Amino acid sequence: MKNGERETKPRYGTVNFERRKYPRFSVDFPIEYYRIHSSVIHTGRGLNIGEDGLLIYFPEQMEVSQYLRLKLFLLVGSELNTIEVLGEVVWRNIDLDKGRGGSRCGVRFIDISPEDMTKLEKFLGSLSG
Repeated sequence: MKNGERETKPRYGTVNFERRKYPRFSVDFPIEYYRIHSSVIHTGRGLNIGEDGLLIYFPEQMEVSQYLRLKLFLLVGSELNTIEVLGEVVWRNIDLDKGRGGSRCGVRFIDISPEDMTKLEKFLGSLSG
């Protein structure tokens, strides 16, 4: 080895590969939701979103496999778009905010109209652009 050169050592570690089919974008937006077979509307917060689902903070505990009707309020430029979707809770974080009773949950989109999918794609395009 010449003077001034440093020997490089191989690096080992853990790589966190994303298993999602679509990328997620960190956002913060309001959501209205109600459980299937109920007409009581609640509010929550969207924390990230992608084409196939989102992360939601709910002020109450949710169960995995729970189906919900969601209304998302997304701002694209100065235009407010609402998107309605049927979602399924696929995971939940039961340790979050135990004192307040809320939970963070991953929700997968089950049914979304073509018009609302177009709005969602436009919103996601504004985030990635």
